[in-house]
Amino acid sequence: MDFLAFLDIDAVKNMLAPSGPWGWWGGALLSFALLFSCGLGLPLPEDIPLIVSGAILCHDPSGSVWQEWMIVGFLNWAGIIGGDICLYWISRRYGQNITRVPIIGKHVTMERIEHVGKLFERWGVGVVAIGRLFAGVRGAMVITAGTIRFNFLVFVIADSIAAIFSGGIFMLLGFWLHEKLTTANVEKYKHYFVAGAIVLAAAFIIYIVWRVRRHRTIGEVVVKKVIEKREDASTPSAAD
Repeated sequence: MDFLAFLDIDAVKNMLAPSGPWGWWGGALLSFALLFSCGLGLPLPEDIPLIVSGAILCHDPSGSVWQEWMIVGFLNWAGIIGGDICLYWISRRYGQNITRVPIIGKHVTMERIEHVGKLFERWGVGVVAIGRLFAGVRGAMVITAGTIRFNFLVFVIADSIAAIFSGGIFMLLGFWLHEKLTTANVEKYKHYFVAGAIVLAAAFIIYIVWRVRRHRTIGEVVVKKVIEKREDASTPSAAD
């Protein structure tokens, strides 16, 4: 099968259509499979399955909109995170030799890994939150995280939260376009939705940093008080 066919929105619409041979559940599971494969090098921006699934799977007249959103949203999220986790551990296993791995190595270069590595050094977990929003950056972000052995738990948490923002935004774009879903309309409105996702992600990062610093400050105050009490207790009084 020609993988380049996946790059066409109409082709993905036909694959995921509830009226197709696999039905609604088949389309939802196929969306999961496509997103999982995107993380492992399938030449398809994950935006396309997300947008298409929001446009057609979440508008199926035979079911409840909220129920469809929950099921499709969860499967899409699981596909994204599952693919990213596999890519992270492959990159962690092979290190810089990841560029020699078939399929994966075709989409990332040592120069890009080094560039994203510098971003990790400067911005830390923020690279995961923002990098997930942009096609062409996501794969390099995940590969670099594995290559530099970025803390796995922190990576998964940040990537999971970022996937909720980015996946939800692109599904919402598709849901909003619905019958007007065309490549031209996606390109026309996509940057507005991406900008909204960036604002939400940035606000979340700022909130987390603020909470961490606030709690750290409170902890430092407590430690300081404990040390002062110990020093007072060990200091001889004038009566002694």
